[in-house]
Amino acid sequence: MAGKSKSIYVCSECGYESVKWYGKCPGCGEWNTMDEQAPVSASKGSYKSSYSVKPALKLNDINSDIEKRLTTGIKEFDRVLGGGIVEGSLVLLSGDPGIGKSTILLQMCQYLDVKILYISGEESSRQIKLRANRLGIDSDNLYILAETDVALIVETIKAEKPQLVIIDSIQTMMIDEVSSSAGSITQVRECTNVFMHLAKSLGIPIFIVGHVNKDGAIAGPKVLEHIVDTVLYFEGERNYSYRILRSAKNRFGSTNEIGVFEMTQTGMREVENPSLMMLSGRPKNTSGTCVACTMEGSRPILAEVQGLVTSSGFGTPRRMSTGFDYNRMNMIIAVLEKRAGYLFNGMDTYLNIVGGLKLYEPAADLCVAMALISSLKDKPLNENTLAFGEIGLAGEIRAVNNCEQRIAEAQRLGFTKCIIPFHNYKALSKEIKINMDIVPVRTIRAAFDAITEIE
Repeated sequence: MAGKSKSIYVCSECGYESVKWYGKCPGCGEWNTMDEQAPVSASKGSYKSSYSVKPALKLNDINSDIEKRLTTGIKEFDRVLGGGIVEGSLVLLSGDPGIGKSTILLQMCQYLDVKILYISGEESSRQIKLRANRLGIDSDNLYILAETDVALIVETIKAEKPQLVIIDSIQTMMIDEVSSSAGSITQVRECTNVFMHLAKSLGIPIFIVGHVNKDGAIAGPKVLEHIVDTVLYFEGERNYSYRILRSAKNRFGSTNEIGVFEMTQTGMREVENPSLMMLSGRPKNTSGTCVACTMEGSRPILAEVQGLVTSSGFGTPRRMSTGFDYNRMNMIIAVLEKRAGYLFNGMDTYLNIVGGLKLYEPAADLCVAMALISSLKDKPLNENTLAFGEIGLAGEIRAVNNCEQRIAEAQRLGFTKCIIPFHNYKALSKEIKINMDIVPVRTIRAAFDAITEIE
């Protein structure tokens, strides 16, 4: 006699599954997140395929023509997508609520000359019309459907035969056969699987809007990223008008590309020269400021790093970092104290990347160190000086990639002096060396000695 099937419990935050209920999830440690779900009714060995055998294809027989792409009309958006929208692709656009996901997708509809079906589970058709009027969008190819039932949406797509579909948002979609509520791990995963098979079978590109949870993940860690073809993240603080669109995964282009936008009253405006935007309003003859050059995909971007070191009024000094990894800042401070003799004991230390940009690349280490030393000594750096390089625990300056591209970008914006790692200097072309005053350095102390303002 077959045993009675038991319910399973799934964590709504991390997707952890268990046969019994827990008040605290063993996977992520969150409380009251275990939801009961009905198990899938399938017994071992009872599966029989009702399909005929599908022959495998030889690699050399598969058509390898270059995929056709639809240009969105927004250059920064096309850059992040890898050149445009690929036929049959599934793109996930995620970010915090109110950061501009729906806005940029609605603006994209204005430029595309194809039939677009915009499916909204959060807003009514009238609300979308009002937002379209505010953004100045009056496309005749845009069709609106306010619906959350996935089965009805699939039938509508097959009947209307659009050339592009937008789902806003995946957290509101529901499949009746799944017992959990909308927005749960199971609903989001199953709905995305349905849209993935639909996109591949019909050759229709589908954009999915996904909100993030409090940990910054999309409906739980890595739930959707392995299903979709492209993952785009919108970054930015609400207090800043600038937004950064970052590609975390792209099967049809390079990853880690970014697009820079500015949020205005009329929608998202693309920023074609992010370096000039990041450096606008930079103070002159002020200590604690230095310019770094970081690579975002294939694009070099100049950013201003500001450091503030002041005496602490408490027994334990306070350290804060905005836009730069906090633990890496502490490591740089430790190297400066041990290897270079600059003491930060009893000093509050603050670090900020201007404009809301986040620096993940180790090449920004040298610039961060120079900004902190400049503030500690209260001596300004030369405003036309650029610095980049990775700092090792022994105090050495290690080589970085794309050195010539960084220097060329700095030269284009009027910088005259560049502090670089010694091992990058030999590979530079003669033209770069003639047009820019380049100072190769081996250690942190040599880097500070190369600038006359710090002695």
